[in-house]
Amino acid sequence: MHYKNDTLTIREFTPEEFPLFSALFENENVTRYLPYKTREEYKEMFDKAIADYKEGPFSRWGIFNPVNNDCMGMCLARTFLDRPSQIEIGYTLGENYWGKGLGTEVCKALVEYCLSLQQEKDIVAVTDPDNIGSQKVLTKSGFKRIDNLVRENTTLAYFVFSKTSDNDK
Repeated sequence: MHYKNDTLTIREFTPEEFPLFSALFENENVTRYLPYKTREEYKEMFDKAIADYKEGPFSRWGIFNPVNNDCMGMCLARTFLDRPSQIEIGYTLGENYWGKGLGTEVCKALVEYCLSLQQEKDIVAVTDPDNIGSQKVLTKSGFKRIDNLVRENTTLAYFVFSKTSDNDK
């Protein structure tokens, strides 16, 4: 996936950018709603992303500032682990990039990308039930909260992208 506008660039990480990727997860505010992972697990996740670029179409990508190339976060699109008939999207932004509308831009870019694949699969996202900020971003991006999903004794808020807006009815 490659996406660029005036405020962000979404692109593949290079193998040398693991320190940028792992630095995202060193901030406790950023990881508050994420499952705990060790540095080794983040390295495995990063290495899998690099390998996935060759296989496509799903992976994790870096979100970069188009002006100074700062790493602002990462995002992903993948087959949904809980329901393989769906595509899951997600993102993580560095704390200094919160509250600027970037999450909504990233979600919309990911949805556009997933729709371009023409796989006729629903696009979904999950958040911690207490992560109200991310839930607002998903709602602004055209997702509707359907239910809760229980994964390994963890409850997640479950959202599905609505392919038809109210204006289409």
